[in-house]
Amino acid sequence: MPSAGVTVYQRQGQLVTRVSHSEQKRSNTRLQFEQRQKMRHTIALWRMLSFVETMFTQRQTAYYNFASLANRLPAVFVSNVGIISSASFLMPGIPVSDGTLPSIQQELGEVGGTPALLFSFAKGEKFSRMKLWFYTAVQTIEHRTPYVRFSKREVEWSELTKVGDRYALVGEEFGDPMKGWALVSVKDNHCSQQSIVTRCIYYQSFTTDEALEAAAKLYGGLTVTPFLNEG
Repeated sequence: MPSAGVTVYQRQGQLVTRVSHSEQKRSNTRLQFEQRQKMRHTIALWRMLSFVETMFTQRQTAYYNFASLANRLPAVFVSNVGIISSASFLMPGIPVSDGTLPSIQQELGEVGGTPALLFSFAKGEKFSRMKLWFYTAVQTIEHRTPYVRFSKREVEWSELTKVGDRYALVGEEFGDPMKGWALVSVKDNHCSQQSIVTRCIYYQSFTTDEALEAAAKLYGGLTVTPFLNEG
C-alpha cells in the first residue's frame, strides 16, 4: 500500500513501513498529499498505541477501527526523510477505544486552583461491574524525532474526586502541555468510545501551509491542476 513515498505492508502480523521511491511521476494534489500524510501519521500513531492494551470493537479489525477514527485528525507534515515514517504527534482527538458503552465527557480544568481532568458520565449510567482504564499520552522528542508514548492503567473509583455532578482526577500533571489523557469505561467485552484530551500544541507548527510545502518538496512538489476552459 504506497502512500506519498511511504509503502506499508504486513509481515508476520506486524505493520511494516518503508520510504519508497519511484521514477514515475504521479498525481500529488494538495488533497491527495494531505490524505497520504494522514495515513502515514495514522500508522505511526497505531504503532505506538499498540504497545498498550486497547479495545476497538466496531470494525473488522482493531487497526481499521482505529484508522477510521484517526482519519478525522488534522494532517501533519514532516520534511525530514529520516523521520517521515515514524514521527507521531500528540494532539486532541487521538482515539484510544471504540465500543457501545456511553462515552464519558472529558475536559481539562481546575479543582480548587489545581489542574484536573473532569469527567461527566451519561445520565443514568450504572457503575456496577464497570472498570475504568486510564490512558496517558506523552509527547517526546528522541533523536530529533517526535513520538507519542502511551501508557494505560486501571483507575480505582476511590481515586476520583466528586465535583458537583462530575468526577475529577486532580494533580499538577494535568497542567503539563506535553501530556494527554483519556478515561475509558469497560464492562465485560464492551467499552466506551474515547479520545485523548490535551493542552499540547506542539503539533500545530507541523500543520501549516509552510510545513506542507516543505514536506511536498520531497516528492517533487504538489501537482497543479489547470483550470478547464468552458465554452
